[in-house]
Amino acid sequence: MNSTTGRRCVIVGGAPIDNYEGICKYLREDDFYIFCDCGLKHLDHLHIGQDPLFHVAPDLIVGDFDSYENPLDSSDSDFDVAEIETIVLPCEKDETDTAFAASEALRRGFRDFLIIGAVGKRMDHTLVNVSLLLKLYNAGCSASLVDDYSEMEIIGKEPSYIEDSFKYFSLFSMFGPSRGITITGAKYEVTDAEIRQDEQYATSNEVLPGRRACVTAGDGLLLLIKIRHE
Repeated sequence: MNSTTGRRCVIVGGAPIDNYEGICKYLREDDFYIFCDCGLKHLDHLHIGQDPLFHVAPDLIVGDFDSYENPLDSSDSDFDVAEIETIVLPCEKDETDTAFAASEALRRGFRDFLIIGAVGKRMDHTLVNVSLLLKLYNAGCSASLVDDYSEMEIIGKEPSYIEDSFKYFSLFSMFGPSRGITITGAKYEVTDAEIRQDEQYATSNEVLPGRRACVTAGDGLLLLIKIRHE
């Protein structure tokens, strides 16, 4: 087992990715890559940063392979599966493949996460993947979920910052009411505010030009979504 010290774990799910160029900007050479089942379809399109010749290689493959051919059974795989650890899961199980990957990475000691290929047409899978941010937050980890348009993360009492390069940012109360919310450096600033699950009003805020917005939640947790473009 490789050392996890200081390494970030990137979990690659099977949801569609259209903006590979944008996603690849987040990837690093020293990341530990877990590919989940049909997330392997993204393999040929993912490369480190802006170098199209430096392709990502899986460090671990997990899945029940109900939506993608098991690479261990394939004779024309693009990589040497003998050199890659693969965990084959049963089709009937409690966790999705992506959720299992997060649990396995936690077991191995990872504390920094990036999840991609996790927002798609299946709303049930999308919501499960968003909930993984809460699982990782509660485990004391840093985690973000990135799709073609946005970045998502869980925020609490610790300040979270949004640069003015983002077009919008929104806050959602998904895990119970959040109180004592403060927003500064934005078009719509608040102090000691409350957001409830049945009253979501903190959508499409904007960072002031040349500023950096700051958000804190005194009590409870919020889902912060930073929109790169529409």
